[in-house]
Amino acid sequence: MKGTALALALLVLALAAYLSLWPVPIRPVSWNAPAAPGYTGVHAVNHKLAGLQIVSLGAEEGPEHIVLARDGKLYAAVASGNILRMNPDGTAQEVFANTGGRVLGFDFDAAGRLIAADAIKGLLAIGPDRKVTVLADNVDGDPIRYADAVVVASNGKVYFSDASGRFAPAEWGGTYEAAVLDIIEQSSTGRILEYAPATKTTRIVAKGLSFANGVALSRDEQTLFVAETGKYRVWKIAVAADKLDLARDSPQATVLLDNLPGYPDNLMRGLHDKIWLGFSGPRSADVDAMADKPFLRRLTLRLPRSLWPLPKAYGHVMAFAEDGRVVADLQDPTGVYAQTTGVTETADRIYVQNLHLKSLGWQAR
Repeated sequence: MKGTALALALLVLALAAYLSLWPVPIRPVSWNAPAAPGYTGVHAVNHKLAGLQIVSLGAEEGPEHIVLARDGKLYAAVASGNILRMNPDGTAQEVFANTGGRVLGFDFDAAGRLIAADAIKGLLAIGPDRKVTVLADNVDGDPIRYADAVVVASNGKVYFSDASGRFAPAEWGGTYEAAVLDIIEQSSTGRILEYAPATKTTRIVAKGLSFANGVALSRDEQTLFVAETGKYRVWKIAVAADKLDLARDSPQATVLLDNLPGYPDNLMRGLHDKIWLGFSGPRSADVDAMADKPFLRRLTLRLPRSLWPLPKAYGHVMAFAEDGRVVADLQDPTGVYAQTTGVTETADRIYVQNLHLKSLGWQAR
């Protein structure tokens, strides 16, 4: 009996030591998470996203970003590194290009090149000949670790997010895994970058974002809308800003949408001046409760992944006007079509992007 009790005591001590001392990759920063608003008001629970029509992508998965190009084709970036091209109804699917990385966002420039934010490779250009060229993979010698979203201005300048300065997907098991680490850590190392094709130079527009994600331009192209996933908000940032630290007050940056009910992801301009925003998942009460408890966040990473407080399956997208008014809110509480990263709106359909499914959802407008 004594031997059994001793073995049990040693086991408990070993477990306590593991949960307290085992090294983890994050250096969590304490912050004050606002009380979650829940699904109320303009975000009241609805089923407007339920029953989507589905386009199968076969073996491909994670059409996280979709664009209807001038050639009338849909382009979709998927997890394999492929960029798929297809008819608007999903037929005639083909591989347009493969970057060897993971494209999370893209846009087209005036020359018809596909400008891609590749989380592994950096900022890329893919010509009509399908040749892939690296435009930028560092800023003044500092690597671009997690290129995420991109938008091309009419003057040719490219604005894109570098989601994390700490966790590169190439080094931490993929885009989702690196994102989870960054958001749990809350060190706010994300930034917004500008690439100028005329000089082939890259500069920092703004820094200090907790996982810098979706990017969209205002109608007059003087302002960037930026989704800050880790702190549940959307910023307005002047394109003229230079190395702006968002931890400090500045007239060049304001929070447009704050304390959102989920993790904001892609931003895309729609019809009639709407800006669509996708939520990769709803907020977690457990995650918010640990915001000011760095030790508990370190401990969480020592648990099996199945015990991590990850968001539940829930489909949710919304649209807002440039003044911040919410003009559309579509939800699927069943989570059948979940991790809805964004919306691509055309004259007759909205296409709903997603993080991990092997399909593309759409509904008639």
